[in-house]
Amino acid sequence: MKNKQVILQDWGLIDYKQAWQKQEEVFAKTVQTKIEIRNKETELPGSTANLLTPNYLVFCEHPHVYTLGKSGKPEHLLLDEQGLQDKQATYYPINRGGDITYHGPGQIVCYPILDLDNFFTDIHLYLRTLEEAVILTMAQYGLKGERYEGYTGVWLDAGIPARARKICAMGVRCSRWVTMHGLAFNVNTNLDYFKNIVPCGIDDKAVTSMQAELGQPVNINEIKKTLQHHISVLFEMDVV
Repeated sequence: MKNKQVILQDWGLIDYKQAWQKQEEVFAKTVQTKIEIRNKETELPGSTANLLTPNYLVFCEHPHVYTLGKSGKPEHLLLDEQGLQDKQATYYPINRGGDITYHGPGQIVCYPILDLDNFFTDIHLYLRTLEEAVILTMAQYGLKGERYEGYTGVWLDAGIPARARKICAMGVRCSRWVTMHGLAFNVNTNLDYFKNIVPCGIDDKAVTSMQAELGQPVNINEIKKTLQHHISVLFEMDVV
């Protein structure tokens, strides 16, 4: 039995470490619930008919922060401790996939904490579906988002290497088909902060935002609602 109901939460502007801890708590509870359901089913088949794992779709923004994934290289942060203080930024090595990235005001961060057994058990398809939601969102504003072969995330001019620029980074963690972490979509983001890292470990590609591409700031709450809509449709979610 699958639970397509997804609890939508908006944490607003929240410190990265606090959001990470909240994610870990929800993630751990979901994994534990899943283990308990499977144990009960083993002990007494048919006893778990009404027991379902929960799903969450979290949106937020973070104060200036750099995060380094498990496969990342610390030297891809180009600031020392004093440099971080000067930029009023923090830095955390974390447990998602991917290399280093930046989060800050004006960027939509989305953390789906989903039991993929409720949807589909395919991490590749999961990432491509999140990318598609961003691509569809951009299209409504006249921007052509694309995938870049060999990389995750969403790009513009992916077919022209000299002009390719990334607008959405992705990095996830998955255990027992339960996900956490997610995507970071540059809307009105201060792109200067990307100059202090080798973004996602890619040193020869630019980073962009919707504001930079459109030549003016856009309504981030409107973008967030549009993105949430496309995620819910693509995953066939019942958002509450």
